[in-house]
Amino acid sequence: MKKMKRMISLMVTIVLMLSLAACGKSADDTSDGTNAITKTPEATQDKDSEEAEEPAEPREVELSIMMSFPQYMDQWETYCKQFEDKMLSEENIKVKINLEMPSSDQYDSVLQARLTGDDAPDLYTIHSNNIKTYNEAGYLTDLSSEALAGKIFDNVKKTVSVDEKLLALPIESTAWGVLYNKDIFEACGLQVPNTLDELNNVCKVLKEKGYTPFLLAYQEQWVPQLMTALSIGGKVSGELPDWLDRMYADNGSYSEISDIFGVIDVVMQNGTERAMEEGSEAGSADFANGKAAMYLQGTWASNTIITTNPEMNMGVYALPVNNNQASTLINLSTSTTLGVYPDSENLDIALKFANYVLDDKASSALFQGCGFNPIATVHDYETSSWVKEAYQYVEAGRSYQDLVLPNAVTDEQGKLLQEYYVGAVTKEEIIEALDAKFQEANKLSK
Repeated sequence: MKKMKRMISLMVTIVLMLSLAACGKSADDTSDGTNAITKTPEATQDKDSEEAEEPAEPREVELSIMMSFPQYMDQWETYCKQFEDKMLSEENIKVKINLEMPSSDQYDSVLQARLTGDDAPDLYTIHSNNIKTYNEAGYLTDLSSEALAGKIFDNVKKTVSVDEKLLALPIESTAWGVLYNKDIFEACGLQVPNTLDELNNVCKVLKEKGYTPFLLAYQEQWVPQLMTALSIGGKVSGELPDWLDRMYADNGSYSEISDIFGVIDVVMQNGTERAMEEGSEAGSADFANGKAAMYLQGTWASNTIITTNPEMNMGVYALPVNNNQASTLINLSTSTTLGVYPDSENLDIALKFANYVLDDKASSALFQGCGFNPIATVHDYETSSWVKEAYQYVEAGRSYQDLVLPNAVTDEQGKLLQEYYVGAVTKEEIIEALDAKFQEANKLSK
């Protein structure tokens, strides 16, 4: 009996073992008999999650940017690269920026050809005086609702707004006049002049001490044009405030401000030789190296000057137009601005770049590196000593807002002053030509 029980127990054990083996095989085998492991629902979900987390291919965008200051190419190339990196890492957008900086003399014609053709840049720089014209032509985007609008100082914002619409991003807001070498002035016992007679005396003393008074670099016509920008601005703001309005009404003449040639003659007759063979960059470097004591050039030239001579002790003074100190004024203006083309195929990215120009963290280094004045609340850098010196005139009420002349007239002034320097035209011929050019511009604008 005991033997029978042991046999039954053994048989039960064998059956159980066979059953377990069958279950194990059923769990391990697939329906086609291979030894693949069956995935549980949890395992399948995990794989789907991993596949979903794989990054998508970045969106690729090309952005065309045209700017008018090739002297700052390095700074803006670096900034564009920072923007490309930021867009890829933060928004998975692969941006390729094509940055172009034609020479100053060619820039306006190249830009206008691009805008009127089928090759408009996505962003481009223009002078603040031209904002209204470009807006009326439909070439500017209203930036009023962008984040950058809330960062710009109110007094600067007014210079780039039309009908309370912010139409461009200010880049260069400058207070400028004549650059001078403070060490040379100190060595000669000189103070900055406030009248034309005092300027004549400064030139006399400098030459007696063996220094050339003015650095002249007139190869590019916009440089001699700076003399008319300062002299006309001072003369009109100090003595003839209605002159420009009357010129636009065909009821004025350059003959009314002919005494601007007094200071123009002083500069040209007391300057370095071969001015027509030297461009602005070379002139800035020569000024930095002490080849002349004064340089009628804006503070935008400071980058080249300080790069050439980091120890340069430079100052700024207001150009005397005549012997009336009321006309000895600093030019306070927003010059270069950045516009966004409204029909850009990548308008969203163009606007992102415009906002990045006033980025809370990156913007200060860019503006400081270019020697630009702070124009927004995000700018927290220390301005240069020559900038502070220029703003002392502003604080004393001795400044004027840059005059808005027709582009054709501004260009003509530069060209005629080049010809005047080499003796190809007279003062009277310049006055006649500029009156005619102004009237022509008025007709074209109607």
